[in-house]
This record gives sequence, C-alpha cells and structure tokens, in this order.
Amino acid sequence: MDHVGVVVDDLAAAISFFAELGMELEGEAPVEGDWVDRVVGLDDVRVDIAMMRTPDGHGRLELTKFHTPTAVRAEPENAPANTLGIRRVMFAVDDIDDVLARLRTHGAELVGEPARYEDSYRLCYVRGPAGIIVALAEQLS
Repeated sequence: MDHVGVVVDDLAAAISFFAELGMELEGEAPVEGDWVDRVVGLDDVRVDIAMMRTPDGHGRLELTKFHTPTAVRAEPENAPANTLGIRRVMFAVDDIDDVLARLRTHGAELVGEPARYEDSYRLCYVRGPAGIIVALAEQLS
C-alpha cells in the first residue's frame, strides 16, 4: 500500500493534528489539471494536498483540501464506528493519556472511552479531522 487519503476542510489543522501523532510532513502541493479530473472523475478539480509520513517511514497519509468542486459529505457527520466504509486509522502510541491530552488541543473528542484489552493493550477511539475516527493503541506488555 502506498498511502491512505483523507479529504479535510482545514488542511493546516489536519496537518497539526497528525503531526501531534508523530507524523512528519513530507510536502505540500497544489494539484489541478485535466489529468487529475480524469483520474478522480470530477470536472475542474483544484486541491491542495499534504503528504504525511509515519516516523518509521513505512506509512503515508495524504490530506486533501478541495477548493473546486466543493467537498460533499456522503455520510452522516460524526458517523458511528459501525458505518460501512473506511472507519478508522490506528496509531500505536506509548502513552494514551498523554496523546489524548495533546490531541484535545487540536479538537479531538473521545468517541467512547479508553478501555483495556486483557493485559495486552489500552485502546480508544477519537474523532479527528473531517470526522474520521483515529484509534490509539498503547501496548501494555
């Protein structure tokens, strides 16, 4: 897999949010033209993208802000975890409580509450940019 794409309303806020999770900004660029119209099946596409890389260099996340055509919401805002489609992106973290505190300064809200899975993990879901669910997993042993 090369990367996962997320359409966002506020590119700068999304970059800050994912940087707080340890991702690094690889670069930003405007994208437009006939080729992108053909690829995505829309007319007059004009977007700004930011490519974020995981600290280990193995994963990437493309954040996309559509200027034209305007982004549309295809599902309910704050869709629950059982909505069909891509629901979450999970990050391994060293300390869930610390990461939650930092993400809250970027507008993140808990979906449920942190819970322990046996003696292996502490897990939680937070609502991140554009309403996506970001899962956090702290390995315990």
